[in-house]
Amino acid sequence: MKLSSEISRLLWQGERRAGMKVVIAGSLVVAVAYAGLLGAWFRACRHDACPTTENLTIIPLRQTSTIYAADGSQIAELGAERRTFIALNEMAPILKSAFLVTEDRRFYRHHGVDYLRVLGAIGANISRGRLREGFSTITMQLARNLWPESIDGRERTMSRKVREIQVAYRIEKKYTKDRILELYLNQIPLGGQVFGVEPASREYFGKSASSLNVAEAALLAALPKGPTSYNPRRFPARAVARRNLILDLLRDDGQLTASEAASWKTYPLRLVPERIRSSTAPYFTEYVRQAVEQRMADQLRVGGLKIFTTLDPAIQRSSEHALEGQLASIERGRYGRYPRRSYQQYLASRDGGEEPEAAPYLQGMVLVQEAATGRVVAMVGGRDFETSKFNRATQAHRQAGSAFKPFVYSAAVRQGAPLSRLVDDEPISIQSDRVGEADWSPNNSDYQFQGAITLREALYRSRNAATVRLGMDIGLSSVIAEAKRFGLTTPIRPYPSTLLGTSEVIPMELVSAYSAFANGGERTLPRVIERIEDREGVVLWESHTERSSVMDPAQAWLLTNALRDVVRRGTAYGAVTGAGFRYPSGGKTGTSDDYADNWYIGFTSDYVTGVWIGMDRRERIMQGAQGGKLAAPVWTTIMEEVYQHHAPPTDWLEPPGIAAITIDRSTGFLATPDCPGELKITEYFLYGTEPQQYCPIHAAPVLIQDAALLQPTN
Repeated sequence: MKLSSEISRLLWQGERRAGMKVVIAGSLVVAVAYAGLLGAWFRACRHDACPTTENLTIIPLRQTSTIYAADGSQIAELGAERRTFIALNEMAPILKSAFLVTEDRRFYRHHGVDYLRVLGAIGANISRGRLREGFSTITMQLARNLWPESIDGRERTMSRKVREIQVAYRIEKKYTKDRILELYLNQIPLGGQVFGVEPASREYFGKSASSLNVAEAALLAALPKGPTSYNPRRFPARAVARRNLILDLLRDDGQLTASEAASWKTYPLRLVPERIRSSTAPYFTEYVRQAVEQRMADQLRVGGLKIFTTLDPAIQRSSEHALEGQLASIERGRYGRYPRRSYQQYLASRDGGEEPEAAPYLQGMVLVQEAATGRVVAMVGGRDFETSKFNRATQAHRQAGSAFKPFVYSAAVRQGAPLSRLVDDEPISIQSDRVGEADWSPNNSDYQFQGAITLREALYRSRNAATVRLGMDIGLSSVIAEAKRFGLTTPIRPYPSTLLGTSEVIPMELVSAYSAFANGGERTLPRVIERIEDREGVVLWESHTERSSVMDPAQAWLLTNALRDVVRRGTAYGAVTGAGFRYPSGGKTGTSDDYADNWYIGFTSDYVTGVWIGMDRRERIMQGAQGGKLAAPVWTTIMEEVYQHHAPPTDWLEPPGIAAITIDRSTGFLATPDCPGELKITEYFLYGTEPQQYCPIHAAPVLIQDAALLQPTN
């Protein structure tokens, strides 16, 4: 017993001496820390090292900007950091309580720094012999989160902590406690690129922070301690354990009863499926992002913009499915042997390395524009945005092929040529004016020639030789000027081959040019954004329809009527009318001479839709690849689906200034009673361009003064 008592006495004395050492050491540490703090206090914010809040009425939060479709649905978010602001009074009350008991219990009783917590943290760190306990208040954390460049949380120095404290004091002087808490809850990092309780609530629970229950609120409050360590998707058991700890804190603080806390601990972890990061219509949304950045880069950088676009999600889906379905059919050999590896074969062979600049598989483009307004309702810039972000609708420069020909015929009509004018579809050779270059002898796609045909027939049958003869006759400069008038901005070379579309064009510009045929002579500029609002709903910018007159209505009607023959009996008949499309429409197929570019640009009175198919590098798609065979079916599929959900398009009304006259199509002259019936057709003319003579080949017993044959239709 004596030995035991002596041992106890010695141990007590040892503990007392050890305790005295701890107290002395602790005092010295506090004294040294205080002295260091004083020195750091005066040094920390010299030379504008601390950010200032004096010129701020609202501290800017870097939020995501949201892109909306025309129907109001959200289609994408812009910004590396996902942020969506929500007012404090809109948050679930239990959410605020959960963060306060976890992060800063005395938030409403201190002025930026909780000195009781500071002393507690110093004592805990001394007793453990290392720095484990922090004392950052919500205001101090907000300072770090708002100005990470000046107050880097990774910097473990006294000066950084002092800057943090000084800025916290400034914030407390300028803002109310509720405003500080609101800013904090909208700024706190909660895992990955999610910042703030609103996007975190939608990320994990699929609902707003205003609708969270107790268990969900506690789970979000668990994340600031370690957003990665307590990620509920990666570490669900760990996240639930910390959530339950916070439920205990709420109970201890009187926010929950013991039974309520126990009940909420049993609440299952119910997470919504992880977000699909790729947006709807990725080529469209990236084009929108670039347009917004060009117009208001600073506001986009801060974020919080609401960008309302022209996209129609249903037409977008139809366009994507129609294009991919056709490209896959081509690769499977539906239109003949396809000599390359397919897109699926390419995906299967990828090794995960960097994607090539030019996709080594068949590509395509679709652009759908409202004719009257210019709104782009669908944009497909390629097959897969993840493997190729190059937008073929807006960035590509491709040969237009025969899709360029309407500008040749428009220039001819502008000069007074009637569509009944005959032009020779016979072999032609044009001598080159460049030394060492061979003469150019264009051929027709079927390698046949039809002799003298009308301009109308030369257009809807897409005859190359006839088009070149016509273009050389009216002048290359006139054709180039016409193309520019229609809105093409790319260089158009003054070479005869340009008449067949060998100059490169931007697909969006070519599609927009055709809006003049749909609109009675007025071209509409394409637009993708309706308006941009700030986070408060104030309109910062809005677009309006921009039109330019390129033809008078009568001339436009003539060209439109001729382009309608492309689907009624020309190169697109099989893929459009023959496939069952019965609504009034017109268009033009296009094929480059090496089968590298396939086009169909079609229009109704509602929409202008362009389809392009080809390889990124100028390579032959396959033998015999033509726009009427490969591209036009995509147009028909899209527009059939569009008009299943929209009112049918109206027909084009004949404007004043048009005369309908019966002619002999083999001569272009007025028909006589003796002209064979199969040669008699009704042709339309601008006033003053009507033929004045009867067919000289067939008997003409009536005189030119017979006004009945020349009676205009209006």
